[in-house]
Amino acid sequence: MHTLEQLRAGQLAGVQRLQMSCGLTEFPNEIFALADTLEILDLSGNALSSLPADLPRLHKLRVIFCSANQFTTLPAVLGACPALTMIGFKSNQIREVPAAALPPDLRWLILTDNQVAELPAAIGQCMQLQKLMLAGNQLCTLPSELAACSRLELLRIAANRLAELPVWLLAMPRLSWLAYAGNPFCAADELAAETGAGIAGIAWDRLQFQQKLGEGASGVIHQAALRQGDGERAVAVKMFKGAVTSDGLPRCEMTACVSSGEHPNLIPVLGEVSDHPEGAKGCVMPLIDPGFGNLAGPPSLDSCTRDTYPDGKRFSPAELFGIAGGIASAARHLHERGIMHGDLYGHNILHCGQGRSLLGDFGAASLFAPGAPHAAGLQRLEVRAFGHLLDELMARCELPAAQQAALAKLQAACVQTDPAARPSLADVEQRMMALQV
Repeated sequence: MHTLEQLRAGQLAGVQRLQMSCGLTEFPNEIFALADTLEILDLSGNALSSLPADLPRLHKLRVIFCSANQFTTLPAVLGACPALTMIGFKSNQIREVPAAALPPDLRWLILTDNQVAELPAAIGQCMQLQKLMLAGNQLCTLPSELAACSRLELLRIAANRLAELPVWLLAMPRLSWLAYAGNPFCAADELAAETGAGIAGIAWDRLQFQQKLGEGASGVIHQAALRQGDGERAVAVKMFKGAVTSDGLPRCEMTACVSSGEHPNLIPVLGEVSDHPEGAKGCVMPLIDPGFGNLAGPPSLDSCTRDTYPDGKRFSPAELFGIAGGIASAARHLHERGIMHGDLYGHNILHCGQGRSLLGDFGAASLFAPGAPHAAGLQRLEVRAFGHLLDELMARCELPAAQQAALAKLQAACVQTDPAARPSLADVEQRMMALQV
């Protein structure tokens, strides 16, 4: 984190990334002194409501974050910034998105948790758009022009006011990660799932919280001791933050979690936290063996939609088939129960280094009726996400030539741009098992 005093004293000359959160009400003109080097500007957590008309003077600016400020309109000047590809204005009060605010080379747009009721048709001209995050707004429709964004891979439209899921979304050639829970069109499926889940309640006073294990967009996970009878059981408790996240609503995540059922490659839910003194929601899960760790890191600003892996990371053939086969099986199981994970990524997979894997984080999960007309199309989106995961594993594994060729053929089938031609995850699971022999 940088300070205004450092900026004014010239101590930040030559920086490529500037981050300031110090109650700013106006854009500091001193930032323009960094024009020849500044690429990433983060002014989140201030009180800004406008940007200067000469912002394009920052001619190398690629990324701008202005989350948690006081903007009511996405600034039109953004569209004139020559190098800008990523815009993040989460948690403002934005109601209007002018067409002029969209730079031609936009790859990543974050407008989560605002008041946007309509997107401009001009978004269809953003041909480089890969990631569009719109959860927690007031959208009643999506512009049909968005279908022209053929490079779009990740779309978050949860917690809006959509009366139907646009059918053209299912035909988008590269769409792989979709979250739409918390909209009117899926309310009946969510209510049925909540009613039929039959999850046990675990009283808050039976839990003794211990160390923090991790934190994500939707909640914080702690290790805890669960009192049962005369003894205790070590568990993990995820307490939801209660607000809209980048993926959607915590209550929708809870519904998907408790509806997922039992599967060896899923983390089971023991119960739902009840009687919290402030009414907070949470779920109780078995404590995972500490030998398990995240398969990958989340996407970076540069990779956009692709996970990151440590340099030199390698997998044995047994590990590859164990991880990929297990995740294909888990995702197939979810589809059969009318759940689309929505975030099928390596960074949401735990593995133990011996091929055992667990798929977690249901923050982007959405429900569907397995017999509905759009069910197959939704499942084919997730098949493409699996194809990307398989590609990442294959790139880090030495396989016998024949096995490599057959697996490459399967991977190519999963990511082909005609969604209807992709195999189902049941087919993928069967072919993975056959290739492992």
